[in-house]
Amino acid sequence: METVNKASHLAHEAVDKAAHATHQVADKIADKGDQLNDLAHETIDKVAQVTNQTADKIVDKGDQLKLAEKRLMKECTAYIRENPITSVSIAAGMGFLLSRLLNNR
Repeated sequence: METVNKASHLAHEAVDKAAHATHQVADKIADKGDQLNDLAHETIDKVAQVTNQTADKIVDKGDQLKLAEKRLMKECTAYIRENPITSVSIAAGMGFLLSRLLNNR
């Protein structure tokens, strides 16, 4: 009977050691999983921040282009009003050149 008790005790110790080792491994895996999760969240936050900054810059550049377009249109309109004959001559010349270029194809 004593041999059976010893075997039972040794079996319990082995099971306890295995359970303890399993818990340690599981804790390490969980810690690594948490670290990876935190790293992924940090990376996503950084990407979102850079994306938002880029979008803001694009909007600013778009606004600058709209202002430049309006300024250019005002300048062209003013030039045409001040120099109507020159403007018509330039337009006719450009039309002639375009028609020559397109007809040669």
